[in-house]
Amino acid sequence: MRRPIRAAAGLAAATVMSLLASGCMTVHGELAVLPGAKKSEAAQALADFTEAYNKADKAYDPGLDAGRVTGALGAINQAGLKARSITNPQGNDRHQPLELTDAKFLIPKKAGWPRWFVADTDSNRDKDDGPGDNRWVLVFVRNGADQLWEVAYLAILTPDEIPEFKTDKDGHVEPVPADGKSPAVAPGDMSTEYASYLKSGEPAHFAPGPHTDEWRNIREKNAKLPGLTIQYIDQPLDTGDFAPLALATKDGGALVFFAIRYFDRQTAARGYTPKVSTDVKALMTGEVRDTLTKEWVSSQAALVKPDGAGSDQVNVVSRLQGVTGAEGS
Repeated sequence: MRRPIRAAAGLAAATVMSLLASGCMTVHGELAVLPGAKKSEAAQALADFTEAYNKADKAYDPGLDAGRVTGALGAINQAGLKARSITNPQGNDRHQPLELTDAKFLIPKKAGWPRWFVADTDSNRDKDDGPGDNRWVLVFVRNGADQLWEVAYLAILTPDEIPEFKTDKDGHVEPVPADGKSPAVAPGDMSTEYASYLKSGEPAHFAPGPHTDEWRNIREKNAKLPGLTIQYIDQPLDTGDFAPLALATKDGGALVFFAIRYFDRQTAARGYTPKVSTDVKALMTGEVRDTLTKEWVSSQAALVKPDGAGSDQVNVVSRLQGVTGAEGS
């Protein structure tokens, strides 16, 4: 499993676009706008996810939590476990059970299926225990009454990076539709714009930071290494189980969870061969002679300012990524 680019150790990040739709819709005759889950149901979903994750991590068996992850997190988690099941078929002899405590549930109202909610939790994966610990923010989705709750996104945030959310009189948070006009950038545009930004630096409304200009600078430095060139191809990943999800913030902006897919293609000079790690080799097809292409899924969380903000409208505050496939040639 891959680690988040910043902060604590990661899980090694399922919705359809209609998740973000506001108003009523008819699904199996259901028209009422209701909370996505009861708090007791959300607490049980969190416990079920944690139990399944720990079993899968201990055995390095992707089948043991396949029903509890989906979307961006599912792609990263399942590929990581698949690789480790090949490189370490005896299981994880360094397994330490994940504990998610102090859960705060952010539950929006909506009609019909699918439904979703966010769990803001403390984890035992930080080195120091205390009020300044990072928070593990998990997005749970469910596509029907006969379906399990699954985690589609994970963001690891400092307490200061978690905004105040807009709530109704009952304390339920408000979802932002894909084409929402209140934030400076609509949630449905985030994946396309981030992929474009990584390629060209445009649009320029992304705030500086480790997941924007610093990430682009690292790529530029790595593009030409002694005996090796690296090309990057970034693509939007925003349909089906990878659709973005967003919650309205008190200031009129939004916290948006979204994903992209990207490839890095390493081409070696004559007489050289790209190095292949054991985890990547476990996911690879073909044979590396002078080229190695790795496919990644990257999951982001971004704080988006309200519409009309003059600059730095989008602050990408978390990135979790992992190799999901590889090809040698």
